[in-house]
Amino acid sequence: MFEDSLSADEQAGIAIRARDLGVPFDGEPGRWNAITDVPGLEVGFSTIVSDGPAPARTGVTAILPRGREHAGLPCAAGVAVLNGNGELTGRSWIEESGQFQTPIGITNSHSVGAVHSGIDRWMAEHHPGSAAAWMLPVVGETWDGYLNSINAEHVRPEHATAALDAASGGPVAEGNVGGGTGMNCYGFKGGTGTASRVVRICDRRWTVGVLLQANFGSRSELRVAGRPLGRDSQAPNPMETSGWFEREAGPGARAVAGAGSVIAIVATDAPLLPDQCAALARRVPLGLARTGTTGSHFSGDIFLAFSTANAGALGSRMSTEGPDVEHLSHLAWGRIDPFYTAVVEATEEAVLNALAAAEDTVGRDGHESFALPHDEVRAAFAASA
Repeated sequence: MFEDSLSADEQAGIAIRARDLGVPFDGEPGRWNAITDVPGLEVGFSTIVSDGPAPARTGVTAILPRGREHAGLPCAAGVAVLNGNGELTGRSWIEESGQFQTPIGITNSHSVGAVHSGIDRWMAEHHPGSAAAWMLPVVGETWDGYLNSINAEHVRPEHATAALDAASGGPVAEGNVGGGTGMNCYGFKGGTGTASRVVRICDRRWTVGVLLQANFGSRSELRVAGRPLGRDSQAPNPMETSGWFEREAGPGARAVAGAGSVIAIVATDAPLLPDQCAALARRVPLGLARTGTTGSHFSGDIFLAFSTANAGALGSRMSTEGPDVEHLSHLAWGRIDPFYTAVVEATEEAVLNALAAAEDTVGRDGHESFALPHDEVRAAFAASA
């Protein structure tokens, strides 16, 4: 494994984030600098790591936008796509109705069905009224087949229910956890990352949080606060140099540098219309671009943004009963620019948090993925500290 000298915090097992390495960021983060800074939102994980004939390096990430008690209440929502080589279930209904009303799951590409079923089961147990009426769970995916035996069906519905049962507020684990366990980013070990920003307008205060599953980008692209740390890194890059893809796919086959995916979830407690949520989702690529990616044709880059305001609106059940007219408060369009800024800043930091927290990993068939060396990051920013 690649050797990197460890700080006292790292030796003590304390999670390291990009700010701890001296990386400067713009904006004001929330208390946890995580998507859980949005009031009521909860995140949980089920991490699956095992060896044997078909090693597992995978899992499930679960997001409860309004917490477990109000999991069946709709949220205004919008979706944006940078590149479509991926999946987010429920997307058609979000685009049609501007809302969704289930938990969100993120996993690997071949486990979408299992997580979808797990969310159905969990909702039927905890919110039988909503489940009996109708559901379209929202499940996103990225590919972890370099480290994980992706066709071994390691993820089962009970892993999704376990992630939902484990969901809580407060600090959020990052790196090799949940759906991010087997992911790679910019030729380094990637995974789960999160960050938040506070938006202040006059005497009002709102929060924008981002959680993403980072599995995209080639090594040469990575930039950290403008510095080309990917190009200059001394860490091994077996994904692009070991010839593993040629060995498995046949002579002449080459892994495409930059291929992979990113699912990003943007949450806010500000009152937004569905079109305003979609506008926030469209800003995620600007934050990703700050870290270097140009967006690979073979990457699935799909983004969901939602608002937890206006609880009880948007029709909580598939029924003709209820009010004939609903009223939603919403942010004035002329005030939305600070929210765009918040999405861009939090997305950039979430990617770098995923890279900072990730750990060296050996997966199936001895495939190795090395973390972004912390010493290289510290050295790059030491002069400006």
